[in-house]
Amino acid sequence: MSVPLTSGRTFPQYGSVPRNTPVSLADPEDRPLKDDVQDFLDGGLAAWLTVFGSFLALFCSFGQMNAFGTFQSWYTTHQLQEMHPSTVAWIGSVQLWVFFFSGGFIGRVFDMYGPRTIMTLGTAVYVASILLTSVARAYHEYVLAQGVLSGLGVGMLFYPPLAAISTHFSKYRATALGIAMVGSGLGGAIYPILLQYLFVRIGFAWGLRVSAVICFVLCAIAAATVTSRIAPGKVDATGPWINLGALKDSRFSLLVAGSCFVSLGLFTPFCYIVSYATDHGVNSTTAFYILAVLNLASVLGRIAPAHFADVFGRFTLLVPCACLAGLSSLVLWSTAQTLTQLVLYAALYGLFSGAFNALIVPCIAQISDIREIGMRIGLLYSVISFPSLVGNPTAGMLLRVCNGSYTGLIVMSGASVVVGSFFMFLSKLKIHPDAFARV
Repeated sequence: MSVPLTSGRTFPQYGSVPRNTPVSLADPEDRPLKDDVQDFLDGGLAAWLTVFGSFLALFCSFGQMNAFGTFQSWYTTHQLQEMHPSTVAWIGSVQLWVFFFSGGFIGRVFDMYGPRTIMTLGTAVYVASILLTSVARAYHEYVLAQGVLSGLGVGMLFYPPLAAISTHFSKYRATALGIAMVGSGLGGAIYPILLQYLFVRIGFAWGLRVSAVICFVLCAIAAATVTSRIAPGKVDATGPWINLGALKDSRFSLLVAGSCFVSLGLFTPFCYIVSYATDHGVNSTTAFYILAVLNLASVLGRIAPAHFADVFGRFTLLVPCACLAGLSSLVLWSTAQTLTQLVLYAALYGLFSGAFNALIVPCIAQISDIREIGMRIGLLYSVISFPSLVGNPTAGMLLRVCNGSYTGLIVMSGASVVVGSFFMFLSKLKIHPDAFARV
């Protein structure tokens, strides 16, 4: 039964749903989100300093993690050259898994205590992981330092600033988050070139130490500038650390399901595009620039779609961007044989995958109570940590089973992303049954 609320209280507008829409008291998914801190300023010094600090944090944390293809290629030709690429890929997969899985706990800590303490500790953890990687010698040491410790540090520098931005903005939330996410794309474009240059000129160990200094300075600035509008103590500290009850919201659970499929294949090109290029006759030095192009294109993908999403709807853009990312792998990567073709694929894939990364967080925030934004962001990333863990090693196994052919790897990557976009489309329909509505 649908009963109009006539108290005069206004509710936030999501997508194409007008503010005076009658609300069903019987269906909790259809109710506007209840809160008393929803009066967003959508700007101001503190808000834009938070965006700036988030940009810096993502540049040197998630941005460097996006450059794992550089490490993958270096390890397989230097320290770990006796190991199969699928074995080496576990280092990056463990890093991704720890990064994603830690999200649930980090998001909960953010909701209770805010971003500064977590980011300060995260800076120390992340810098320590880089320094320990620089002195690692054995495979298990790389897994522990670059896999476990670095993944945790990246998580502590990734989730708090994005959740903090969501507390400062509503109407322009996707735009603000997109600007911050540009940091990860720009870092992913610069780090492959920078690290390869440093590894060749001053060696692997000293190259990482230079990177550690850069990260320490930028992350320290980020920790000092990122703030949240939700003061510590506003959230019940006695509640569950990970609220699985949020999955009862079918909009959120379908979004999580779609993200699981997407994450299974989304990072495969980042890990294997360099080795694919060298195996197809591209000079090893030039091949690193393909990864840089992929990440540089994701910068545009994080800005333009995020800006238009605030006008046309976040879910409205999320679904086609995810679908096109998968289709670009199936159509373009599978047929790429020359440097030009690979650069074209890298540019398009970077554009659409970057859009997905920029839009997923504002989509979560759009269907969440402001006090649960951190928890829900963390919960989604915790769930998708498992497909992210097995994605790249599975791709490596397909590479081995196919006797060095990349066809199976590419099909798995592209198809899983396309399937994930279908579940996100179902989530959009749960918000509004009109497939073409601005949501």
